[in-house]
Amino acid sequence: MSTFRNHRVIIASLFLPTTAVLGDSGPPTPDHHTPDVQQSAPQPNGTNQKQPAYGQRAPNNTPLRSIVDDLKVQAPPDPLTDRVVSLRFLQSRAITPLASPKSDSPNPFAKFVNIASPRPDASPRSASTPTFGSNTLSDSDPNTSPPPSLDRSFTLFRQRKFQTAHDAQHSARLQRKQSRSTSRRPTSLARSVDSDGAWHVAPNSHCNGGLKNAIESVKDRLTQKLWVGTLGSSTDGFGPETRRSVDKKMRETCDSVPVWIPDGEFESCYDEFCHQVLWPCLHYAVPDAPKTKFFYESASFKQYRAVNQRFADVIVENYRDGDIIWVNDYHLMLLPALLRAHPKTAQAPIGFFLHVAFPSSEIFRCISVRESLLKGILGADLVGFQTANYARHFRQTVSRILAYEALPKGIQVEGPVPPVSTGGEHEIEWAEIPEAKKDKEKGRFVDVGVFPMGIDVNAIRDKKRQPEVQYWVQLLRQRYGGMKLIVGRDKLDEIQGVRHKIEAFEQFLKAYPEFQGKVVLIQVALQTTESNELAGGVSDVVARVNAAFSTLTYQPVVFLHVQEVTFSQYLALLTVADAFAVTSLREGMALRTHEYVECQEETKRPLILSEFTGTYSYSGFRSCIAINPYDTRGTAKAIHQALTMSDDEASSRWQDLHSHVVTQTAQAFATYFLTRCLRAYTEHTSLSTDPLLVPPLDLGRVIPKYRHSASRLFFVDFEGCLWVRDMSKTAMTEMMQNGRGPMLEPSEDAVKVLERLAEDPKNEVWVLSGLPVRGTLERLAERLPGVGIVAENGCFIKTRGVSGKVNGYANGASKGKWINMVANLDFAWKGPCVEILHYFTERTPGSFVEERDASIIWRFWTGLQDSTASGANGDTCDCNSSPTSSPNPSATLTTTSSPAHYSQRSWASRQAAEAQNHIFDSLGERYGLRIIPGQNSFLVLPNNISRSTAVGAILHPGGPACSPRGGSAGIGEGEYDGYLGAIGRGPGGAGVGVGRVTSTDEAAFVLAIGGDEKLLRRLNELDNAETVSTSRKGTDAKWKLDPREVLGVLETLAGVR
Repeated sequence: MSTFRNHRVIIASLFLPTTAVLGDSGPPTPDHHTPDVQQSAPQPNGTNQKQPAYGQRAPNNTPLRSIVDDLKVQAPPDPLTDRVVSLRFLQSRAITPLASPKSDSPNPFAKFVNIASPRPDASPRSASTPTFGSNTLSDSDPNTSPPPSLDRSFTLFRQRKFQTAHDAQHSARLQRKQSRSTSRRPTSLARSVDSDGAWHVAPNSHCNGGLKNAIESVKDRLTQKLWVGTLGSSTDGFGPETRRSVDKKMRETCDSVPVWIPDGEFESCYDEFCHQVLWPCLHYAVPDAPKTKFFYESASFKQYRAVNQRFADVIVENYRDGDIIWVNDYHLMLLPALLRAHPKTAQAPIGFFLHVAFPSSEIFRCISVRESLLKGILGADLVGFQTANYARHFRQTVSRILAYEALPKGIQVEGPVPPVSTGGEHEIEWAEIPEAKKDKEKGRFVDVGVFPMGIDVNAIRDKKRQPEVQYWVQLLRQRYGGMKLIVGRDKLDEIQGVRHKIEAFEQFLKAYPEFQGKVVLIQVALQTTESNELAGGVSDVVARVNAAFSTLTYQPVVFLHVQEVTFSQYLALLTVADAFAVTSLREGMALRTHEYVECQEETKRPLILSEFTGTYSYSGFRSCIAINPYDTRGTAKAIHQALTMSDDEASSRWQDLHSHVVTQTAQAFATYFLTRCLRAYTEHTSLSTDPLLVPPLDLGRVIPKYRHSASRLFFVDFEGCLWVRDMSKTAMTEMMQNGRGPMLEPSEDAVKVLERLAEDPKNEVWVLSGLPVRGTLERLAERLPGVGIVAENGCFIKTRGVSGKVNGYANGASKGKWINMVANLDFAWKGPCVEILHYFTERTPGSFVEERDASIIWRFWTGLQDSTASGANGDTCDCNSSPTSSPNPSATLTTTSSPAHYSQRSWASRQAAEAQNHIFDSLGERYGLRIIPGQNSFLVLPNNISRSTAVGAILHPGGPACSPRGGSAGIGEGEYDGYLGAIGRGPGGAGVGVGRVTSTDEAAFVLAIGGDEKLLRRLNELDNAETVSTSRKGTDAKWKLDPREVLGVLETLAGVR
């Protein structure tokens, strides 16, 4: 199978990594910065002093006394007065205004405002630079000490007026969350009329930094890519010529294609629907009753769909055969289905990855457009999530809301549906698409997987070793010498739990007063919408804490907006931190914790992590200090534990965290997702082959092979092929009451055909069934001792009755023996499972539970069949190990179209979906179970048992049910575990390598007839196998055959001599 190296990847994300900015040039570099004058903080005497002009030193006059020295005259000595502090750091206890912390917060980097970046080629200058206010420590003051010796290879100049954020190439990392949190696209560049003026390319601070870094980390393997997204700024002011110029240059230099969206449409989609509806819902923040208008009935959904349609139009325009389309995040939930609906991209490989959390179905069902969103996502071949819990929530939500079959591997979609249930023209357009008509007939399967994101460890490691980062580390250690630092980086909305963090910090200072004046919480704040920031309620808590615990030389909480901190400074903060705190109330993957762990390679201090983050769900991060952010006192104790933890314990915890970080990397994430997407697409394409393209069985070509074969193997489905069971309610009732009836009695014609085939010494016949041993199959074994039987879908195997010994197994002269393939498995799950099913049986009229030796069936519908149903499912549901397998299409159907019928069947289907989810959630993962859904019933059985495992045991030379002719068919050693991954032949029955099929002169003729697509697909690897599918869906089998013709074909072969 080809890898994504050979494909171009179209990456659809709301914001591009780069943007176009109107203007002649980008932000000025330090060497060309326009001098400006900033007002210093007020001095105690009421005067203001100006900062030195750019590139200039403070006037070398008589040194001014430090404010600390001035305060010593009026106040008692303070142990912190000998520390270098910024004037801004000495603010009074005045209450902070009820607004987000402004840029005049006590920035720990503000003291070094004249230092921006290293200049190795410049002449060294003194590190004891004037602080805000141009005050230096008095040389004559014996109580002051000069700062430690620092790296002098740095040029001192003024702070940049234009924020370049992380030296351009790292802007996305620090701004990671802004693609989901920024209030709106900047409008400062909008113009009143269309402009075709100059513009330039700049990094886009709004882009998804985690995704950008992941793509960059695999740039050697991902040689062809195309980003599709918006510029992240107001675009109404871009004239036609400018747009054409932007399109051309972005395509040529940035591998990007802009999506042009009117500002009003974008803001309605982004600010209203994405932030006020989707973002709260995905993070379990269901609004209170007075605020539910947006949540339940949002008119902005029309703009949301329009934005997704614009993305689809751009992708379709730029799509070429072989491209992989990767759709990212909740802004584009409708895009996969819109792409699948277009003829040009209907057969394209599409992957969707949700970077945030996915809630329980009880939360998601509150959205009025829930069905449209889910159906939009299901247009993809692969849907990815950060954690297994989020993937499970998605499967449950689809099952409960759309009533689709939810399997551990993914979702079985019966057919395409309009991505937006608006009615009218959209549904008509969808229905008229030829590809949609084909999919509606055969259905499709959507893989659901878990792909944890990570960071580019090598890039972080290289960056943190740069001189600039080390320089800031020295300065921070100088400034906060003798103090403990707690660092955090979050958005200021309610979901990120910043308020809970500060309240816990307040409780910590109260409970442990010895730490007052010795611990500082530095909170880097990411932007969010104004309404979300107000809802977060951070400002009043900050004001209260600082008012209660600040002194003239100490402020416990320091806020830094992300624009005020370069990436080098941020890494320095992570390096010197004594603890890093994440108190999110709900979050996907907190990648900032990965950055913190990597930066702590030297000090190895602990991590405080909310148990509601996706990161905590991975065992590698269980060595953190886990907290419940709603438990204020518990979080306060966790802070105390982190600050007082011994170095040995902290180092041991760090080792576990670091092992996970270096394994779960950005490279692994991108590689695994793209590879899995391509694999899922390949599997779905092969399974969705049009049945019309598969030729009907041609006996004229098969009989010569059959006649000249020295040995022959038959694998035939019993139910649905040889025997069409009567699944009517009357037959089921008779079976339940008397233990016999038409549901348990196979036709005499089928028994006679099997008997004739088994009489030929060259033939070895195996019947594959989902029925239990006791009853029908037991009686069949008595009548046909020379026929092998697989019961309960591989749980039991009856060997053929052959005289003498075969491979050491004494089969007896007339009877074979039953082999229990599940003897070593734990069946403690059956009791709870039956109890759950009885609960649903009481609430589903006509349903009943059928308990077998190693499996359980719940028949939830015994009424009249749908006219659109593919057939009566019966026991064929438990024979289909593949989620795309179909039930027997030949059963006689009694149809009805009454409203009462549809209502009752709909209720039964919903109950079945609920029952499946309950069983899987409570017992599936614990006991290793799988659930195989059918049209009218579903089967619960052990995970590693199937008809494929049974056939593997038969074909394997050393298998427990080894066939004498299976040895000549041969499979690789140790490969009869259900996947037949090494089917091949070798002399004497020896396996011949893994995954390769070889041929010999004397080869067995293998004929497999049935509806188990997985088994047919594996048997295709045998050189002389003829696989025949009796399903009406797409198949990988070489032939197709109507189930009603199976007996005739076998009779014909039985007469060949």
